[in-house]
Amino acid sequence: MASLSEELSIEKDRVLRISADFDNFRKRTERERLSLVSNTQGEVLENLLPVLDNFERAKAQIKIETEGEEKINNSYQSIYKQLMEILGSLGVEPVETVGNLFDPMLHEAIMREDSTEFEEGIILQEFRKGFKLGERLLRPSMVKVSAGPGPAKPEQGESSESTEKGESNEGGESSGSSETDPGTAETS
Repeated sequence: MASLSEELSIEKDRVLRISADFDNFRKRTERERLSLVSNTQGEVLENLLPVLDNFERAKAQIKIETEGEEKINNSYQSIYKQLMEILGSLGVEPVETVGNLFDPMLHEAIMREDSTEFEEGIILQEFRKGFKLGERLLRPSMVKVSAGPGPAKPEQGESSESTEKGESNEGGESSGSSETDPGTAETS
């Protein structure tokens, strides 16, 4: 009787292990399936992004002069809007750029510019829109980033005053400026 009980216990453990293995297999295949779907969806969406770029370039270049051109432009913009809505429904969203802090994981800096208005690392301009699919980056934004304040440029009145004050100090001695000609320096 004890051996039957022991054998039953062993078989129960074996069934539980098989059941757990099967459950793990099912979960793993579901994760792999979702990953495959996500990768495939990402590849398709990445290939559509140049189409969006072309719509945006066309919008920037068009100069509407006639009623016919306005109708064509409205049609293009309607298609662009519909495409953006479809991408949004699939979870695609644009990467935030102008005015935000540069993030190398989301943005590609192609230019730096001195700025008295913005501190270093703030995005000044977007050249190409970036997109994310959930947490996955489909394409980084191409941006211009602030390098912070540029080199100080002396004002006209300020520069002439500083050179006059710098030529001699209270004791009448030369300030040691390399710009002072040694032949014209005053001697005490």
